[in-house]
Amino acid sequence: MEIEDFVEKYGEPFSKLLGIDLQSRRKEEIVKWFLASILYSKPIRESTATSTYKTFEAYEAVDVEGILSTGWDGLVRILDEGGYTRYDFSTATKLLEAFGHLKSQYASDLWNLYDRSSGGLELEKRLKGLGKGIGDTTVSIFLRDMRHIWPKAHPNPSPLVRLAMGELCIDNLAETAKRNGVDAVKLETALLRLGKDFLKKGRKIDVKVVRKRRV
Repeated sequence: MEIEDFVEKYGEPFSKLLGIDLQSRRKEEIVKWFLASILYSKPIRESTATSTYKTFEAYEAVDVEGILSTGWDGLVRILDEGGYTRYDFSTATKLLEAFGHLKSQYASDLWNLYDRSSGGLELEKRLKGLGKGIGDTTVSIFLRDMRHIWPKAHPNPSPLVRLAMGELCIDNLAETAKRNGVDAVKLETALLRLGKDFLKKGRKIDVKVVRKRRV
């Protein structure tokens, strides 16, 4: 499979699939993606995280006030209805802590968090500082789709992405994307799905990657 076809088939960003318009740069859309990133960070099926986010949408609990006003019991009910039963209690606690700190420390606006960050490392540190459950995986997922919006966003690839990179002998995501004429965010997303849906299950995809500059 040519890498362009691989990225086209598997690289649709999660935020876009959810109908979250990050390109608008609106703080409301960025908060929605932060919520979704927390849901996608657990080792569960992509479809379950997607269904759960849609359930949050149905209950109008996709902004800071909506999540905080729903309360712990309400969040658990939403998580259970979406199919997120394995991690319902811990995720409800995590959401209240993270969005509570987002409200108290950054006036409910992730742009404030970004603007106060001197660079990529501080940006990641501030995101993790929102709550104990916000770790490397959540930050990697969130910042992956934010690369085109926030120039300071340079997250390390998640373990599943690194697994796929190793399989395809890719050392540098940005350089590989540029060399092959594909979008870096879509390439990383495709690699995530390759790692999660194929390699972890003992399946492989033959992808042709250009490793030298075209002349």
